[in-house]
Amino acid sequence: MRQVPDLVEIKAMDSADTLRSMRDQFTLPEGIIYLDGNSLGAASKITLQSLQEASQEWSQDLIKSWNKAGWFELPLALGDRIGNLVGAAQGQVVVCDTTSSNLYKVLHAALAMRPDRSVIVAEGGSFPTDLYVAEGVMSVLPDIVMRLEGVDAPDIENLIDDSVAVVLINHVNYITGELRDMAALTQTAHEAGALIIWDLCHSAGALPVHLDEAQADFAVGCSYKYLNGGPGAPAFIYAARHLHEKIRQPLSGWWGHARPFTFEQTYAASAGIGQFLCGTQPILSMRALKGALSIWDNVDLQVIRHKSIALTDLFINLVEAKCADYGFELESNRNGQKRGSQVSISHTNSYEIMQALIARGVIGDFRAPSSMRFGFTPLYTSYEDVWQAVCILEDVMATGAWRDAQYAVRAAVT
Repeated sequence: MRQVPDLVEIKAMDSADTLRSMRDQFTLPEGIIYLDGNSLGAASKITLQSLQEASQEWSQDLIKSWNKAGWFELPLALGDRIGNLVGAAQGQVVVCDTTSSNLYKVLHAALAMRPDRSVIVAEGGSFPTDLYVAEGVMSVLPDIVMRLEGVDAPDIENLIDDSVAVVLINHVNYITGELRDMAALTQTAHEAGALIIWDLCHSAGALPVHLDEAQADFAVGCSYKYLNGGPGAPAFIYAARHLHEKIRQPLSGWWGHARPFTFEQTYAASAGIGQFLCGTQPILSMRALKGALSIWDNVDLQVIRHKSIALTDLFINLVEAKCADYGFELESNRNGQKRGSQVSISHTNSYEIMQALIARGVIGDFRAPSSMRFGFTPLYTSYEDVWQAVCILEDVMATGAWRDAQYAVRAAVT
């Protein structure tokens, strides 16, 4: 059996954790080990307070709050705060809409900048919405085709040539947690004359991101995972400053107008990153996100990354030591430097096992066809959480508790 720390050593690791006080800022239910922050982050006390304040602004100041409470400026103000977390200088990130609609805007904008090229390169194992959106773009631009890593070539680098307009890539894979080298792949795309779009949904708030340093062109991402903005929290777009004058995005709504309150008959796009805005933004969600982002003011992402790797390494080692006889296969990279803040393991009965874990207070999630995902959020996940979660997994397997027929019933959300 692999040598792993005992519970005394685990408790000592928690005592030495410089982030341990952050857990008190979240409202985690008693008796729950939450390992699904890669799908939906936990609620922080300041986020709930921010929502309460927003309800007061709405109820007391009504429409005056657009000016008095700064509602109208939130997309750009929050964009700059997220920019600090993803390595973007001010004025290059805007918070708005959903990841899917933002990706549609960005793909159109990138393709318009390469009118003599006809290929989108993406991953066959991409999060499906990225591929669905690309298909939607191709449906209105019939000359555009898509090449997929794992389908048309084993490695994405082999698909990038002088016919490629844009490369669409996930920084962290949603199933395996595999972490891409942003600087290297961006350079490869640029050497071929292509633009690159990074999907940051599983990396923003989980690890340091260096968009400007890597010379990335565009990025999209969500704020409800590791940024803890709440269910359905607004997404964000990054566009490198040198591209702003060239951007033409198809959803030309009034919030993206240079002068929205002159109510002109024809469209004139805003000069900066604000041109990616479309319609009226969800202010209650944005106010919640404002509270969530304030937690990051005094957090070092390098410390987050160090703990993330330690948590995921510990989980892998414990599973392999305690559950070696139960047929689990590691889907994530064993090297912590090459994965995000999640670990996925597969099993023939992954769905049933995950439901049995959830019933016992260990919350992860299932992704078809056979993956159990466990997300580790360093702000509120402890080393003892990891220890206890694996002990419960071991018991679920040893007792065969997962075989109960109730755990085979598929819910709408897995």
